[in-house]
Amino acid sequence: MNQEQEHKHQHDGGAGGHDHQSHHAHMVADFRRRFWISLALSVPVLILAPLIQGLLGLKETLAFPGDSMVQWTLASLIFVYGGWPFLTGLVNELREKNPGMMTLIGLAVTVAYVYSSAVVFGLEGKVFFWELATLIDVMLLGHWIEMKSVMGASRALESLAELMPSQAHRVTDAGDTEVVPVSELKPDDKVVVKPGEKVPIDGEIVEGRTRLNEAMLTGESKPVEKGAGDEAIGGSVNGEAAFTMVVRKTGADSYLSQVIDMVRQAQDSRSKTQDLANQAAFWLTMIALSAGAGTLVVWLVLGAAFDFSLERMVTVMVITCPHALGLAVPLVVAVSTAKPAAAGLLIRDRSAFERARKVNAILFDKTGTLTEGRFGVSDVVVLGEGDEQEVLKLAATLESQSEHPIAEGIMANARERHINVGTPKDFKAIPGRGATATVDGKNVKVVSQGYLKEQDLEVDNAAIREVSGQGKTVVYVLVEDQVVGAIGLADIIRPESREALQRLKAMDIQVMMITGDSQAVAKWVADELQLDDYFAEVLPDKKADKVKEVQQRGLVVAMVGDGVNDAPALTQADVGIAVGAGTDVAIEAADIVLVRSDPRDATAIMALSRATYRKMVQNLFWATGYNVIAIPLAAGVLYKAGIILSPAVGAAVMALSTVIVAINARFLNVQTQAQ
Repeated sequence: MNQEQEHKHQHDGGAGGHDHQSHHAHMVADFRRRFWISLALSVPVLILAPLIQGLLGLKETLAFPGDSMVQWTLASLIFVYGGWPFLTGLVNELREKNPGMMTLIGLAVTVAYVYSSAVVFGLEGKVFFWELATLIDVMLLGHWIEMKSVMGASRALESLAELMPSQAHRVTDAGDTEVVPVSELKPDDKVVVKPGEKVPIDGEIVEGRTRLNEAMLTGESKPVEKGAGDEAIGGSVNGEAAFTMVVRKTGADSYLSQVIDMVRQAQDSRSKTQDLANQAAFWLTMIALSAGAGTLVVWLVLGAAFDFSLERMVTVMVITCPHALGLAVPLVVAVSTAKPAAAGLLIRDRSAFERARKVNAILFDKTGTLTEGRFGVSDVVVLGEGDEQEVLKLAATLESQSEHPIAEGIMANARERHINVGTPKDFKAIPGRGATATVDGKNVKVVSQGYLKEQDLEVDNAAIREVSGQGKTVVYVLVEDQVVGAIGLADIIRPESREALQRLKAMDIQVMMITGDSQAVAKWVADELQLDDYFAEVLPDKKADKVKEVQQRGLVVAMVGDGVNDAPALTQADVGIAVGAGTDVAIEAADIVLVRSDPRDATAIMALSRATYRKMVQNLFWATGYNVIAIPLAAGVLYKAGIILSPAVGAAVMALSTVIVAINARFLNVQTQAQ
């Protein structure tokens, strides 16, 4: 497999592992090395070029006996060393009967080199060594830029494995604990998981009660309370208490291993798009071959001298040389990746970024993407004679002594409202039900619905029923065992989400949400954000299926997420976008990474992709469109009118198209800044 083929294989999303990544890095380094060496050799070639000497008025000064042989020797080194990837690409493309970019580049440099070498050794005509050298330099630079821009090959599978801790506390037969590698754990082994530790492997809790944070695995926004008989998923984070579990699944049967398999399958089934530059190069190759050969034959048939006929053919080949075509796409890619990177928009997969222009449906994960992934106060219902501020002050004062997520949410809201929180006395937790303390000399409780039922306290309030019906968590504030208010808490919707979704709808993109949360919670968020559709209670291993379901509607789908549970869906989607505040897994599985957890950046990516595609089309037009006029002139159709292009003029026209392409690509900077 030659370098260009290997590049295409990587570009198309081959799911190779670390070795493939290393090989790709080696290829990028090889193009970089060939470029710098060829560029250094090109300097004396340019100095020795008769055309350059004439333009600088230094022909008498720089010319010396044997200079043509020196120029030929240097050009030969550039042709063989710098042109090697293109020459081997030419051979392979012709062998596979699939001529493209490599065929055109290889043919151009070969014709220029062979003809110029023949001139050096006696054929009447002009040498094109400086055109040859600069053509190879530009093409090496273009490939280096392009391959470097797609260097971020997915390391999702490695990152998934890194989520798991490497060691576990195994219980011995004597009842002690020993630290062992996770790889040594077997089914039915007992393992102790301490507070703050990651669960080392899938198992069943047999002793203890705690809360497990599974947000990065299942998408569940709040820690899940678990006790004896409940499942503990490897990779989840233990909360406030130690517990003992029995190992149930190891190796390929574990939850995380199954997610890894799903990521791999989604990568393997990723749709592929044909590179625009290769498509243009194919047609340019056909035109160049036909026009070049036709020009030579026609002039010979008309009785022209062979050197004149060959010069006409070479002019056609030179003017069709893909200097501009080689930079048309890579330059735009470089601009559209470098500038957005400064704004926190990281493009990891070029082909996926190009596909983003076609996206007409975008699926957002709820937790941590559209929402902040933390509890916050959404509603305060007053049942007594006080007001919202007073109810919140009582609750916040009591909860100031707790580290529970609900307590943190209430405290955060009190700070936002600038409520002065006092210090409670005799704080005590009510296991599984809430907490109690003395606030300003009164007994205050913040408790769950379950506590009210146990105490035969009934609360019949329409506002509370509505809040509960939205799937929100409701806690009640009691003063001297009298209910004075209720507080509704939910995963807080990001303020930026509304603006982002409005922009997407203005771009005729359908906005949808996918979540593991309940139907009620999902409906509340969907109504708040006016979503086009939503999927609730979606298990982690079904998220990729939901992406497929939307794709089967005939829509091009982008998926935005931040958790491990999003990784298969990110890779299944036509465009996977990870928010950078999420896990390394989501980031590595994604095609595009948003450094900030701001859904508006997803909108920026869609707009940038469309602008980039327009710029690519413009550049491809400039890189190839001028040939409509230039090729006939180079072939000599206006010869009788006294208009004929020399190879040098042909090279100048070709160079001009390259300059236009470069300037046009830079204008994307202005457009990006203006967004």
